[in-house]
Amino acid sequence: MFMSNQPAPEHVALSWLVNALRAAGEPSRLRALALLAQGELAVGELAQALDQSQPRVSRHLKVLTESGLAERAPEGSWVFYKLPALGSMAHRLVVDLVAAIDPGDAVLTRDGERLRDVHLGRAETAAAYFDANASDWARLRALHLPEADVEAAILAEAGPGPFDFLVDVGAGQGRMLELFMGRVQRAEGFDTNRQMLSIARAALAKAGAGHAGVRLGDVYAPPFPQACADLVTVHQVLHFLPDPGRAVLEAAKLLRPGGRLLIVDFAPHTLEFLREAHAHRRLGFADGEVQHWIISAGLVPRAPITLAAEPGAEEKLTVKIWGAERAAQKPLLGTGRNP
Repeated sequence: MFMSNQPAPEHVALSWLVNALRAAGEPSRLRALALLAQGELAVGELAQALDQSQPRVSRHLKVLTESGLAERAPEGSWVFYKLPALGSMAHRLVVDLVAAIDPGDAVLTRDGERLRDVHLGRAETAAAYFDANASDWARLRALHLPEADVEAAILAEAGPGPFDFLVDVGAGQGRMLELFMGRVQRAEGFDTNRQMLSIARAALAKAGAGHAGVRLGDVYAPPFPQACADLVTVHQVLHFLPDPGRAVLEAAKLLRPGGRLLIVDFAPHTLEFLREAHAHRRLGFADGEVQHWIISAGLVPRAPITLAAEPGAEEKLTVKIWGAERAAQKPLLGTGRNP
């Protein structure tokens, strides 16, 4: 019997269910599913968390993907694994199997501790990169499309406003706060990197943006209440994150009814050097992937905007803007007012 609070699943063939249960019914594979239930992981990260060799983990993952309990997403020299699509029978089955395990199980506890070490290592690598490059961030952005073109498109997609409250997720040096300072009554950004926050504060002070500020905060646990903002921006952040889908979900929670979310990042590309040289975890995102996160977060996606580099340009990236909205609340009949 399914234990989750999801709607009753569709019927499936007996052979599919038997095969799926056989795939999950091996300790290492079930442990891998428990780790993937916490977010997508690369093969090497799963090997570290499971404390097993990468070839052995790859064999287990092959079984899980062939059974439909996990999805494989090759990206350049890396391969990411994640659970099946939200709402599918396979996803429900994995969620229920993992939920049935004693949360205090000693083996899973150790796996979780090693996974935290993996994430901590990734976070430290990204933080070190930001510390080393914070003062030169503007020059690094010039490796992509001209910022003036991108920012004009961002403003156009946001609309004229005025906006009551803007939240910038992963604020970096505060450029989005500066960009919107003439369209918002109040703006706040947050970031995990203190060096970046120092630069952002200096930039905002220089710009005379007294109604904008920044604070320390995590993209997975924003330091703001839900439904507080009518505009949320996530500018060039997702490609650094181990779980970008979760970051989109948390950003969406900040939106009021009628509010708008703007995600700015790169289309899929093959510039592998960005991983080592610039701490990029993901080499861009496809429209379908981002829009799946948007819809799963309860938002209504808008048509993506593509800002491609000039033909023949070297080391240039295509910038994408994914807009989304939270549906406005319907007024109460006969009152003309929101509930």
